[in-house]
Amino acid sequence: MSEQSRRGRKPAKPYRRPQKDPVRILAFEALRAVDERDAYANLVLPPLLRKAREKSDFDARDAALATELVYGTLRRQGTYDAVIAACVDRPLREVDPPVLDVLSLGAHQLLGTRIPTHAAVSATVELARVVLGDGRAKFVNAVLRKVAQDDLDGWIGKVAPPYDEDPEDHLAVVHSHPRWVVSALWDSLGGGRAGIEELLAADNERPRVTLVARPGRATTEELLREEAAEAGHWSPYAVRLAEGGEPGAVEAVREGRAGVQDEGSQLVALALANAPLEGPDTKWLDGCAGPGGKAALLAALAAERGAVLLASEKQPHRAGLVAKALAGNPGPYQVVAADGTRPPWRSGSFDRVLVDVPCTGLGALRRRPEARWRRRPEDLDNFAPLQRALLRTALDSVRVGGVVGYATCSPHLAETRAVVADVLKQHPDAELLDARPLLPGVPALGEGPDIQLWPHLHGTDAMYLALIRRTAG
Repeated sequence: MSEQSRRGRKPAKPYRRPQKDPVRILAFEALRAVDERDAYANLVLPPLLRKAREKSDFDARDAALATELVYGTLRRQGTYDAVIAACVDRPLREVDPPVLDVLSLGAHQLLGTRIPTHAAVSATVELARVVLGDGRAKFVNAVLRKVAQDDLDGWIGKVAPPYDEDPEDHLAVVHSHPRWVVSALWDSLGGGRAGIEELLAADNERPRVTLVARPGRATTEELLREEAAEAGHWSPYAVRLAEGGEPGAVEAVREGRAGVQDEGSQLVALALANAPLEGPDTKWLDGCAGPGGKAALLAALAAERGAVLLASEKQPHRAGLVAKALAGNPGPYQVVAADGTRPPWRSGSFDRVLVDVPCTGLGALRRRPEARWRRRPEDLDNFAPLQRALLRTALDSVRVGGVVGYATCSPHLAETRAVVADVLKQHPDAELLDARPLLPGVPALGEGPDIQLWPHLHGTDAMYLALIRRTAG
């Protein structure tokens, strides 16, 4: 009899090597990149998936699960943080970020997927053993067992304040948005509970990949031959791929004749291209062209009319992306690396000018869910001077009778109407045009004369557009 048995102790369990789950390890690596490097999931995930496919028998189902784990965890991070906070014995800020990422992955499997409870807990604890070690895996196990005691609705009832007591905080927890973002979006919508709930819910839905058939190079008929592809709702050049569709598998995309472009972005380019002008229509400018989606569509539309597009982008590497997007355009164009606030061209050089200005990106939270947690209210003040400077330069760059399109991928009033109103106060030689008739068939465009698109109303990013005509020199 061993010494341990004589003392009445049970023999120690033999050490079991943790089982590596490539799907969950990949999801964890993606979340760490988002947290540590301020990376975007839509840029980090594809190369991780390609690498996994090359090194193992990682198949399409594995890729779909990994994608759901990453995006689902990021979209519902605020809700899961509230639930996890109720299950730990310390402030959430004192939990190591890698541990919190594992807990969030486990919470999403338990509360946001159909994965059975036992499988979700055991798989996440096994992941913790691999990436965190046995000690912290025990902590993960204890917390997830508490999380598993209720479903998502039950937890929301416990951790979200009642709507009647604090509507903004209630919506922030229920729909997983920072409170300040809820408040800003609510102001932009103009009030009412139903609209803001629909918008916040739409932000948490995974959008279909939308392609653009670049005129003169591809057709929607060609793109619609892809399996389960559908025509876009509003743009004549838009085609939506089947859920989970891979744009890189589409021949026209690989060849640059088509591209990935949200339908809202297409509509902004179309509205500017169709705006009525007084005088010639031969010189167009995209003053903030990177990474090149709108520029490629504008260049193709310009070529159909015998016009030329100048695409300008301040950052040289982004100017390179613009050049790649425009390569093969059926008509002449030019790409330059230039500061849009100190342009190298002369005043009044262009007939049409687009400035899709840098912004908080609050209109694209469906595609970049992590942006909602990364942005801060003070970012608005940081962008404001640049947005106004770019619009002033655009108005100086267009000729009398020409049209400027001011666009943002944000519905925040501080980045949309406030910018336009401030700049127009300094420019009595300019007037707003009613942009709504330029998007025939598109409903709910607002009270005008500007346009605000919405995910819950139009199925697009929340793009904003104001069209301004220069009336005097």
